[in-house]
Amino acid sequence: MASLRHAETRMNPGRIALVGFVSAVYAFLLLPTLIVVVVSLNSAEYLSFPPAGLSLRWFRAFFSSGQFVDAFWFSIIVGIVASFLAMLVGTPAAIFHVRFLRAGREKFRFAVLSPVLFPEVLTAIALVFLFNQILGATQSVAPLVIGHVVVTFPFVFLTVTSALYNMPPSVEEAARTLGAGPWRCFFRVTLPLLRSGVISGGLLAFIMSFDNVNISLLLKPVGMTTLPIQLFDYLRYDFDPTAAAASTISAALTMTLLVVIDRIYGLRAVRF
Repeated sequence: MASLRHAETRMNPGRIALVGFVSAVYAFLLLPTLIVVVVSLNSAEYLSFPPAGLSLRWFRAFFSSGQFVDAFWFSIIVGIVASFLAMLVGTPAAIFHVRFLRAGREKFRFAVLSPVLFPEVLTAIALVFLFNQILGATQSVAPLVIGHVVVTFPFVFLTVTSALYNMPPSVEEAARTLGAGPWRCFFRVTLPLLRSGVISGGLLAFIMSFDNVNISLLLKPVGMTTLPIQLFDYLRYDFDPTAAAASTISAALTMTLLVVIDRIYGLRAVRF
């Protein structure tokens, strides 16, 4: 009887329709990425699908292109610096929100997450106005890094907040009872227990910084560009699969970091 009921559950038309709909959504979202990967292996002279043949020539063209390589490493450096600063800002904000803030928690949370909740282009325009009209800082990489920190530190805040909610306050109270001061308790007890959340948030911040377009487009210094902006400029004048190879490399880096985050922390814990 139980097996029959289980079979009926599996053959439920509503369940089949739901699975089919979800599968169709995932296929719709993933199909463009798969097409880009296939096109990057195309042996033809121009972007085309289906490919005329398979070749790695466009990956060799990517790594032999000084503009693409410089933009790739510049994106890596900016992402590392921005994610590190995001961890320095987002971790204390999460601790303050969970452990010390009593009134106005939701208002504080909304303020911290506002760079993610609001349209990114509005944040970019506001930062351009701030740096150009008020601070007059337009010829350095600092505005770009600060802009990336603004839009990435909420992800650190989310992961560290989730880790704090999963860590009982009694652990810290026990350390204080045994004679540990506030700073010693933080560095010897709290921070090691939050390490997975901090690292996962930093990796998410790096991904968002590496793939950012709006902030990078408006705040990049003259003579320097990130990989997404270089890819955008390249497609304005050239239409060969080198652009697909650059996109494939970027997507591979992002997917690798997402797998690392899932192994360290679990993507289900990263919630709003």
